[in-house]
Amino acid sequence: MQAAHVRTPPFPFPFPSVTGALRAVEALLLARGQRTARRNAWNSVLEDRRRAKDRVEAQRVMEAVAGPASRAT
Repeated sequence: MQAAHVRTPPFPFPFPSVTGALRAVEALLLARGQRTARRNAWNSVLEDRRRAKDRVEAQRVMEAVAGPASRAT
């Protein structure tokens, strides 16, 4: 018996799936935007930390100004 002829593709690698191709294009096009989004998110975290620190400091000042009588209530 003779082995069945297997047709080989003209390229040495298979074509990527449509989903894989779209993901690659998306990653290429959105890479800069994702970096910007991450940088903006990190800046928001830092700003939230600054506000929390300022809030704690303001509370300490208010308690110091009010005196010990207001802490007893």
